[in-house]
Amino acid sequence: MELTTSPLKVAVILASNREGRFAPVVADWFLSRTAAHPGIETDLIDVAELDLPFALTHRPGPDVQARLARVSSRLAAADAFVVVTPEYNHSYPAPLKNLIDWHHAEWQAKPVAFVSYGGVSGGLRAVEHLRQVFAELHAVSLRDAVSFHNAGALFDDEGRHKAPVVVDAAAKTLLDQLTWWGSALRDAKAVRPYGG
Repeated sequence: MELTTSPLKVAVILASNREGRFAPVVADWFLSRTAAHPGIETDLIDVAELDLPFALTHRPGPDVQARLARVSSRLAAADAFVVVTPEYNHSYPAPLKNLIDWHHAEWQAKPVAFVSYGGVSGGLRAVEHLRQVFAELHAVSLRDAVSFHNAGALFDDEGRHKAPVVVDAAAKTLLDQLTWWGSALRDAKAVRPYGG
């Protein structure tokens, strides 16, 4: 078997569409870490730009199919995912659930990592809910995550983390694990299609 050496395609999903959201600060911070990581290509998917309908159907009309096509192909092309999510009311945002629910095979047999932010919990309750959802979709969630507790106080006005040593190390661990899982699952599917 010949192993794939092409860069790992990682879809970074920005999960918030709330007005005045802090999500772009966290996503920009994370993307600056991926830029220095060898072997990764990122595609930022922002739920605020998707305009997906909220009523799910098994027979979407032409308009819905066109809106889905803009994101479905990007999810399908990804070898791995990183979800950048806040915590709203002890869970994750509704637009993220909507994006997840419109798709199925796109998530299967791929790793999912999490970068979360919020108040005292740092978004970790949202991550725990997401682990259950992605397990149902046959995705592999990574144990280690990056979380920002009281996130607004941790970044300066230019979006730089004020004490980057620990979070930079956490991001490196996450990316190393994501690369391992993403490459392993991509290679396995090249030999034997996933039967989920």
